[in-house]
Amino acid sequence: MNLMSHILQRKLELPAPLTRDLVVQKDLRVLMPDGVELLADRWAPKSGGEGLPTALLRSPYGRAGIFAAAMARPLAERGFQVLIQSVRGGFGSGGTLDPMRQEREDGLATLDWVLKQPWFGDSMVLVGVSYLGFVQWAVADRLPPQVKAMIPQVTESALSLEFLREDGMSLELPFEWGVMTAVQERPWAILRSRGQAKKTTRALHTLPLNTADVAALGHSSKYIQHILAYDAKHEFWANADHSSRVASVSVPVSSIGGWYDIFLPGQLRDFQALQEAERPARLTVGPWTHAEFTNIGVLEAVEFGLAYARGEQPPERAAVRLFVMGEDAWRDFDSWPPKGYEPQKFHLHSDGTLSGEPARDSEPDTYRYDPAEPTPAAGGISIGQGGRVDNTALEARPDVLTYTTPVLGEDVEIIGEVSAEIWFRSSLAHADVFVRLCDVGPDGLSHNICDGLTSLTGANELTSATVRLWPTAYCFKRGHRIRVQVSSGAFPRFARNTGTGEPRATATTLLAADQAVHHDPEHPSAVILPVRAVSSKPTGAGYH
Repeated sequence: MNLMSHILQRKLELPAPLTRDLVVQKDLRVLMPDGVELLADRWAPKSGGEGLPTALLRSPYGRAGIFAAAMARPLAERGFQVLIQSVRGGFGSGGTLDPMRQEREDGLATLDWVLKQPWFGDSMVLVGVSYLGFVQWAVADRLPPQVKAMIPQVTESALSLEFLREDGMSLELPFEWGVMTAVQERPWAILRSRGQAKKTTRALHTLPLNTADVAALGHSSKYIQHILAYDAKHEFWANADHSSRVASVSVPVSSIGGWYDIFLPGQLRDFQALQEAERPARLTVGPWTHAEFTNIGVLEAVEFGLAYARGEQPPERAAVRLFVMGEDAWRDFDSWPPKGYEPQKFHLHSDGTLSGEPARDSEPDTYRYDPAEPTPAAGGISIGQGGRVDNTALEARPDVLTYTTPVLGEDVEIIGEVSAEIWFRSSLAHADVFVRLCDVGPDGLSHNICDGLTSLTGANELTSATVRLWPTAYCFKRGHRIRVQVSSGAFPRFARNTGTGEPRATATTLLAADQAVHHDPEHPSAVILPVRAVSSKPTGAGYH
């Protein structure tokens, strides 16, 4: 955990437990309509547990370990009884794990089962991070009236689909997840995790990619084969896309995200859908990666979920609460994206500068991209070494271009959607454009804020590449500089572009390419930042 997250963790302190004397009923059998039984554990206070509001967690990661310690126990100590269930095909539950595609039917059957239990009272709250949040959206449009709230954290309603964009396939996270779920029940899996991580990292370099799972595991993985074979638009993933259900949710939703989380764009789309449908919802986004567990999920379950479960109102706060990095402070807003922030173009110039001035006549900047020695990922959206890191070594590479503003004479605050328009040409028809936004401090160190990649076909013709970066909330302080990187990859976060146009799963040939970034009046490359208007006054907020 980085220093910023450590400080935030201290601020997000939980209320004192009501009891530490708990009882755990293990291996409760939950019958599915097809006859398969899923196992669940019930955590409750030893005295007076029956009838308490139920927090339901459905997990592919087992019922003990981190989820028991980080979620089940603290919730059961603070007013809930907790049911944590293993989804189909893992940790004693019957059937076969088919990730993302089987959770609606099993989730609805589980809700029905809970309502019939003698220990159930009259209210339930859906809680959980990542996959445990996705399964909430799978049933969101058919919740029984006993469900009073949802609290999805670092997740979205179409979980795998951000990985599998046709115009930019993520590699590292879905591959690592596929390996993790394949080995997590092996004997001594935790003790062997470091060695397995090294094997997985080596396997990501394997060609063709459809043999990389065997290199990592010693056998094939259906999930890894599926993510390589089918992009996000393929009908194979239809049962994994629950975005159409979001606007029909009938209960209050508290959505918790992280600026460096892979699912943030989809999570914000879900929140906007709730806003547009005028559903009761609130949003909290902090400076977290996907794997940085904080107390906020439990805190929201207690302050938000438990209040609704008891027929009460939670403590009043704004609909949107964002951690503004750079300023390192929580701020409240009425909506996402917040009002008072206007898109402003910062143009790339031939002398390596970045400014609001229009592009001038100039020759393009060039670099050579070689997928055999791909431009590496540094920090950003990653489970392992993600988040905000020093980019000095990355920016020293010859295959990375940088454009930097003069020293800022005043603070520049950006909150909202970030994008770039890069006029680009490659010597090959198939190429990627990666754009990263950074903050350069007075010490000269450059730290990443957000980034994004798009894959091009027909890249050997001059074209304007639109790159969607991750949304952000950041204040560039006076005395700092704003920097933009342009390159053609971030491996292994994104699959490397081989340059051949062959299918990702079976490609074996790697072609180096000569790339050119244009920035003249006819081809004005720029990054578009949502800059706070002078007349817009910030509203402070905080967790105390």
